[in-house]
Amino acid sequence: MSHNTPLSPRPLHHLSDVQRRVLTTRQLREHGVTASVAAERSRAGGPWQQILPGVHLLHPGPATSEERLLAALLYTASRGQGADGSAPGGGEPHGEAMITGLAALAMHHFSSAPPLASLDRIDVLVPRTRRLRATGFVRFVRAGTLPGPQYVAGVPTAPVARALADAVARLTDAVLVRRLLTESVRHGHCEATAVVAELNSARLLSRPHVVDAVDALLAEGRAIAEGRLYDMIRGNHLPEPLWNVELRLPGGPALGGVDAYWREQAVAVEIDTRAPRQDEEVWRGGFGRKREHLERLGITVVRVTPKKLREAPEEQAAVVRTALIAAADRDPASYVVVLPR
Repeated sequence: MSHNTPLSPRPLHHLSDVQRRVLTTRQLREHGVTASVAAERSRAGGPWQQILPGVHLLHPGPATSEERLLAALLYTASRGQGADGSAPGGGEPHGEAMITGLAALAMHHFSSAPPLASLDRIDVLVPRTRRLRATGFVRFVRAGTLPGPQYVAGVPTAPVARALADAVARLTDAVLVRRLLTESVRHGHCEATAVVAELNSARLLSRPHVVDAVDALLAEGRAIAEGRLYDMIRGNHLPEPLWNVELRLPGGPALGGVDAYWREQAVAVEIDTRAPRQDEEVWRGGFGRKREHLERLGITVVRVTPKKLREAPEEQAAVVRTALIAAADRDPASYVVVLPR
């Protein structure tokens, strides 16, 4: 068989351009190319090259970013079994594997992430049971439970919050960590609470440079959520509230701050920035206890989350409007002092 001999009678037109350029030894065999022929073509100076063990690039010269991503996933899917002897498939062409870390952030179009072409390593998220060893430019991140992938340009990619945690776990550059975390909420990739939850799950919140970055992230997330609350109230023609105030009993202790308050109707709105899965007892010791206290005084507290303000502002406006209308049928609330916060 010469270098110009067609791969096989089985056509390749069902594959994308990049899939035609990157194939495993097994895929080549399915197209009529034996392992020995693939090895011959992939020798130094040949028309092909072995970009990873068992994965061939069907042209000379450097691989593109797309080709490296596909090669990493093909290598992962073609290697080994789980600790329980199960196959690595999972029903998908690349198994359960997905791109994560800085490569995933570049896929998600983070301007502060290095471009794909500049990355020496591509991180691949796999189940903890997979028996895999890092090789070449492929590095593995293992997890007990994998998130559902997001497909970016057809490539299975970890959700932003998870990709951030996997990237931050390997970064020591405090400036870059801060930029990545801040960009995640500033550009609407995800909510700050989701990022903090992933960082906490990865046990990264004890690192000083991560703590500093999280402080900036939460401040950015709250500012964005407050802006969305303003837009929601004004855009849906709700009465103008008192913004960002503290409530106190006359001559008594502070009852806590709220983000919006309608004095006549005794309705308060508070943005709930708890991280997902935060301990319920911790929550009840803070926000929950304050809410119960205010409601005992006859004040209706409407809780909104940054995610709901972003994804369903009209629904949240309807909840607030209902609370304002219902105030006419309630007993008058206890008098409270309202102060700027």
